[in-house]
Amino acid sequence: MTKRDSRYWGKLPVPESKAEFFNAVTTPAPAGDGTVATIRLYGPIDSWGGYWGVSAKDVSAVLDALPSSVNQIVLRINSPGGEVFEGVSILNMLRAHKATVTAVVDGRAASAASVIAAGCDEVVMSPGTQMMIHSPSVIAWGNATHLRKQATILDGIEKSIVEIYTAKAGEKDWATLLADETWLTAAEAVEEGLADRMGVVPDAGEPTTVGDDDEALLIPDEDEPEDSAARLVVIAAEARASASQLPVSTEPGEPHRKEHVMAYDDLKAGLAKRLGVTDAAASDDVLLSALDGKLDEQPAPAATDAAPPIPKGAVVMDGTALEELRAQAALGVQARNEQISDRRDGIVAKALGEGRITAESRDSWREQLDKDEEGITALLNKFPKNTALPVAELGHSDDVTDAESSLYNRVYPTQKVEA
Repeated sequence: MTKRDSRYWGKLPVPESKAEFFNAVTTPAPAGDGTVATIRLYGPIDSWGGYWGVSAKDVSAVLDALPSSVNQIVLRINSPGGEVFEGVSILNMLRAHKATVTAVVDGRAASAASVIAAGCDEVVMSPGTQMMIHSPSVIAWGNATHLRKQATILDGIEKSIVEIYTAKAGEKDWATLLADETWLTAAEAVEEGLADRMGVVPDAGEPTTVGDDDEALLIPDEDEPEDSAARLVVIAAEARASASQLPVSTEPGEPHRKEHVMAYDDLKAGLAKRLGVTDAAASDDVLLSALDGKLDEQPAPAATDAAPPIPKGAVVMDGTALEELRAQAALGVQARNEQISDRRDGIVAKALGEGRITAESRDSWREQLDKDEEGITALLNKFPKNTALPVAELGHSDDVTDAESSLYNRVYPTQKVEA
């Protein structure tokens, strides 16, 4: 199972733009002063952000971009839920905003999405909708002490979300309702007190994302489905693609390596086009060398006011833009190297989690991946799951039966690995 298969979209078509499942629009209030902001949360709640889902960072960016005139927020929900702490963070950001918040369930408000809805000032269930509440869960690996600790942590998380449900609906047998994974119709949600009423709340109309005019495109890396850097957020609107310089980070300071503004392949293609490199398979070193050549080609300042002649075929660029272009190229190389390292770390972690290798041999396998990723990955995938044996010697004997030898050879077949 790939990393993508284990997350929400699975085998569904990955959305091409964030606006397909998360956007916001502001409209004048139908009566009185102020402005209404409609935020559509139509996807999973996931701290990864990008095309994986709606993160607290996504919501905070929208709230920060709202005009000061906004005094009402309509949060339209159709979400399967997701990460509980991300959901609680989103709820608390909405609570902290000066506007009153009305949650409108348009499809389903399940799991973490029900926590967000229950914490809003008013909850409206549209006809035919459902709300689902259940106990939190986690994927854990480790010894008995570690697993008991994880169970204790889950108990504490459940207490926290029960506080939110209780504040909305009062005291109930929440332990049973959560353990049973309770699905509530619109009428049942109102009856239980988790919603205030049923009704149809008119939508805000044609969506216009609050914030930048450029649309944030989501371009997954299809060739590397297990690459943790597949979450790169891409801002590649045509206006920026044709600009005199590559786009820069939307965040101050050094951008996070999993949130570079442009995916590596797109950055490389755009750089090659601007430098006149026609080889589609040109290496990073070739592109950086060509970029250095462009810097060297910059004409020296003329002694007179007359502009220096431009040689035929020469490319003239603003010095500042060229320096930024070079910085972006170096950033792309760095991002690519980090992608590769993250992917290889993930291969080893996956093999360890599935019991194909032992913790003692993890570093050794990681080093081998740097030498021959394809061969070592294929070898690890051939190992049976949950059969890794400890490698530390507890004693030894030369009295090994043929049956034991045969079993060992079946678990660890002889493989030829070329470095």
